[in-house]
Amino acid sequence: MPWSITIGRVAGTAVRIHVTFLLLLVWIWVAYYRQGGTQAAWEGTAFIVLLFLCVVLHEFGHVFAAKRYGVNTKDVTLWPFGGIASLERIPEKPSEELVVAIAGPAVNVVIAAVLIFVLGATVDPENLARIDDPAVSMMAKIAAANIFLVVFNLIPAFPMDGGRVLRALLAIRLGHSRATQLAASIGQGFAIAFGILGIFTNPMLIVIAIFVFLAASGEASHAQLRAVTRGALVSDAMITKFESLGTQSTVNDAVDALIRTTQREFPVVDGGGRLRGVLTRDAMIRALKDYGPTAPVLEVMEADVPTIPARASLDTAVQALTQMGKPVVGVTDTQGRLVGILTAENLGEMMMVQAASGDRRGPWQRPAGA
Repeated sequence: MPWSITIGRVAGTAVRIHVTFLLLLVWIWVAYYRQGGTQAAWEGTAFIVLLFLCVVLHEFGHVFAAKRYGVNTKDVTLWPFGGIASLERIPEKPSEELVVAIAGPAVNVVIAAVLIFVLGATVDPENLARIDDPAVSMMAKIAAANIFLVVFNLIPAFPMDGGRVLRALLAIRLGHSRATQLAASIGQGFAIAFGILGIFTNPMLIVIAIFVFLAASGEASHAQLRAVTRGALVSDAMITKFESLGTQSTVNDAVDALIRTTQREFPVVDGGGRLRGVLTRDAMIRALKDYGPTAPVLEVMEADVPTIPARASLDTAVQALTQMGKPVVGVTDTQGRLVGILTAENLGEMMMVQAASGDRRGPWQRPAGA
């Protein structure tokens, strides 16, 4: 993730700190320094660091629970508003998602229990409101904070943990796609409530509201995409009528193709019909400005574009398109020649067709084994 610093790895998962989190620590130090001097500044900063250590442990609760079901996690990133574990996928079985969702808050329950029953921390709801009070012990503050994390994370605002629990329970009866849509709508409702409450209380709630609203929308779109692609082949979705560029083409040739077509991505193929790269509209305009119209497309195109057989499952192509961050996936025949391209735009069109047709099977979907 851009602007993130990797500070270590745990069981193959990178632990990263976003630059904005470091800025938060600086802001906390300065704010406490103004209130109580150097000692107060370091105590306040230490509390935030320990609190976010609990957040990291919370996220690794999700990571290790997901690993139990064969789901790996690329990284855990700390932001000013919390931590995000980048699981490669969410288990579709409701029971598995339920375990993964509960695992994070369960870690905070264990931390609070150890602090209270083993180390003797005193729990007082006012401790969180008095985190700047030196009379309140650090253990009491952390114990109270972990209890707060449990309660807050179990609010059924998808995609927070409580929302994922809700989605898992709904999926038992409604199926994954419909449950996601319903849970996302509920999550967006909570996000609006957070935003309104944040206006009158804590501005951080507004940040959380924006994150929840956008994340819920993204999860809903992703679930719809998975529903569209399930059971379909790459050949069902690929674009077959497109214009390509040769390896001898120049930026000027690409500009001519851009003007006479509606394409935004132009595959570059060699004499054997094999994909060498892709020149996007934006890259074309930059190249025209920086290198001039006679620059070879081979020097300005995006190379290492993934290819996938036309008879492969559409799910596989979507993963290649999204995980590698490429604008196009090339579709090849059995000889490795380019026969089609797949873009995010035509996948979006498939989603619109399915949305317009309701729950009816799309024309590209076929029964299992067909």
